[in-house]
Amino acid sequence: MTNELEQTIIQLTTPFYAILIGLEALLSHWQHRHFYTWRDTFTNFFLMLFNGGIDLAFRAVYVVVLAWFYQYHFTEITNVYAYWLLLFLAEDFVFYLLHVVDHYCRFFWAVHVTHHSSEFFNLTTGFRSSVFQPLYRFVYFIPLVLVGFKPADIVLMYSITQTYGIIVHTNYLGKLGWLGYIFVTPSHHRVHHASNTRYLDKNMGMCLIIWDRIFGTFQEELEDEPVRYGLTKSLEDTSLVNTVFHEWKAIFKDLGKKVDWKTKLKYVFSPPGWSHDGSTMTSNQLREAEKQSKLKPEEMIHG
Repeated sequence: MTNELEQTIIQLTTPFYAILIGLEALLSHWQHRHFYTWRDTFTNFFLMLFNGGIDLAFRAVYVVVLAWFYQYHFTEITNVYAYWLLLFLAEDFVFYLLHVVDHYCRFFWAVHVTHHSSEFFNLTTGFRSSVFQPLYRFVYFIPLVLVGFKPADIVLMYSITQTYGIIVHTNYLGKLGWLGYIFVTPSHHRVHHASNTRYLDKNMGMCLIIWDRIFGTFQEELEDEPVRYGLTKSLEDTSLVNTVFHEWKAIFKDLGKKVDWKTKLKYVFSPPGWSHDGSTMTSNQLREAEKQSKLKPEEMIHG
């Protein structure tokens, strides 16, 4: 039943995405706003296909792992309405945790950075997937099966919430009033994709913005600071291979430095931009430096 529902979601969302993307692209062209380029759009779809292929190929493995843990679940949620509401809340929260780790641990940032590498922001940016994330994302779902949520239902809920996560990638909607106190809006997600120092590593939620407000990762989009999309250091080589692997290349380069093994581990697992000599800085260090006016924004280099 759950698999059938997931197939139905795919069948319904595919034409929905196609219509929305077509309208946004046409409107962008007519208004000369240049939100789309052919190269960037094709890159986004190719990365989506790679991610989807890995997810499908690996699904048999991670569903079996989750099913094994499910046999040890220690509680049962019998009310069907409470079950699905709590699953939505719990899964959105664990995605928030996953997203925070992806941003603050360079090893996982090397996977996730692909999603942030575009200097354009449109509905197809939502398809610019973190290609290898399916290989470890399921680990965050283990606590959910232990509290009684079925693996197939978790996969289904992720498909549903991911639909919302895609449609917030647009420049054509604003802050949406009171909804912005509860849900992630396009305005919130524009901040998340920004390379501005003030905006780095903010607004990590998929559907709900409440986690960011609770844990201090929330940042409003500011009228006096327009969003600059992409990475703090633009990619010179925008080929598919380099888009996916450029941060891994940078990690191996840093591992070649003549430092002790503990420092080498920090280059792998510390926040992106960490360096033993201050040659690059993390997002928090950049913000502090900018706050104290020690550096000009153009002189700051993020990892």
